[in-house]
Amino acid sequence: MRLRSEILYSLSVRILSLLPLLALSLGAANAIASSCESLAQLKTPHVSVALAAAVTSGHFDATDSPKGLTGLPRFCRVVVQITPTTDSQIGAEIWLPLTDWNHKLLAVGSGGWGGAISYDELAAGLQRGYAAGATDDGHTGAGGGFVMGHPEKLIDFAYRAEHEMTLEAKRLIRALYGEAPAHSYWSGCSGGGREGLLQAARYPEEFDGMVVGDPANIRRNAWALSIAVQTFKDPAAEIPPEKYPMIHQAVLNACDANDGLKDGLIEDPERCHVDFRALECKGADGPSCLTPRQVRSAQAIISPLKSSTGKILFPRLEPGTELRWARLAGGPEPAALFVDEYRYVVYAKPDWDWRTFDVDRDAAKAHAIDSRVDELDPNLTAFASRGGKLLIYHGWADQQVAPRSSVEFYNAAREHSSVKPSRSDWIRLFMVPGMGHCQGGEGPDTFDGINALEQWVEKGQAPERIMASQLNNGQVVRTRPLCPYPQVARYAKGNPNDAASFICRSP
Repeated sequence: MRLRSEILYSLSVRILSLLPLLALSLGAANAIASSCESLAQLKTPHVSVALAAAVTSGHFDATDSPKGLTGLPRFCRVVVQITPTTDSQIGAEIWLPLTDWNHKLLAVGSGGWGGAISYDELAAGLQRGYAAGATDDGHTGAGGGFVMGHPEKLIDFAYRAEHEMTLEAKRLIRALYGEAPAHSYWSGCSGGGREGLLQAARYPEEFDGMVVGDPANIRRNAWALSIAVQTFKDPAAEIPPEKYPMIHQAVLNACDANDGLKDGLIEDPERCHVDFRALECKGADGPSCLTPRQVRSAQAIISPLKSSTGKILFPRLEPGTELRWARLAGGPEPAALFVDEYRYVVYAKPDWDWRTFDVDRDAAKAHAIDSRVDELDPNLTAFASRGGKLLIYHGWADQQVAPRSSVEFYNAAREHSSVKPSRSDWIRLFMVPGMGHCQGGEGPDTFDGINALEQWVEKGQAPERIMASQLNNGQVVRTRPLCPYPQVARYAKGNPNDAASFICRSP
């Protein structure tokens, strides 16, 4: 009798668990919409739901976006506050489709020091059919001042906010749809790229695949301040922005045709070597030349960061970035994005003077803190062993994070991540010629990394090349294949603005 009761109970629980799936299979979109608001009752000891409401207008006004988001499918907007510690206040939003859910989760990253929800990325994920989640990294507002005296908030910013948001997104998905996501993906660029790599290392079971762009390796802050000290601490060292086009043209003259085509792009900057002494003024300073002090500045900008013993601490900015040198070398002050780590994390002094930066001393102080919190770990054995796929991309003309830092990470991950031969094809790197930081620049910067990742994870089709487009006023003006590193695109024959005219091959 007892056995019979247990069987009946088990069957009743299973039937109840299948009811949400039955509603979905019958196309009961109204049932989903009416249950959206009920998600507000799903509280846990450290998660509170501030809002759960259906958005059916197709339009959403994001508080931190200058323009409203349009063309949205009907969705359930859930706003949560997460407090894993007494000093944590993580804001997150999870957007759940009310129709045509693709049965997958897409978590999106933040940029810089975070401080806001990435609404544009949430909307883009939603329009693909994903349930999408984003976080403010544990604080609101720009800059790094929030971490001073708050070590738990630094951890929230580095990796805990993304982890907690992902757990909550999966919990809400199960509550609304009655099933777990079939696949979970990450997509983020810059700070969001760093966040993704930290998640892969610390929580390898959370995502099946990741698109990671221009990851903002935290070591870049020391690199950026070193450049500032060398290029505009002394006013005579500063290169006026009006000289950037002249310098850029000299670099193109030296390296543009190396890939078989002179098209304004440097396909393989690693093999581009420029001697800026050729631009030194023969007489008085002028717009078409560099003073001897400016020559040294230009050389410093495209040189790696080294310690006093010659050890390379961070790779160089690549040739081809000259039109955007102002971000790093334009002065009169370095961007707060780079300084804030030393103001608020390393020294806890808001008035810390960047002019006192010393490579040996300050890089070591930052490393002592960062190595425990947000430095990247290339040992991704656990992520790769369970079948995770990692698609990294980086613009060769990135002016905020030295592009070769992603090459270094890619090589280190392949070396330090021990996987069985059957899992060996788990990571690919695509370097994007002419693209700036995450977007923009002189090259094709529009491509669909998420689609490539889906084909890789769900169909086993590893990306052999990715089509990239360059747009002008919304119109495609040229296409180019992105090749898996270390391959580069070489011009073969045909229309130089057509990707079909290029082949991917090893340098």
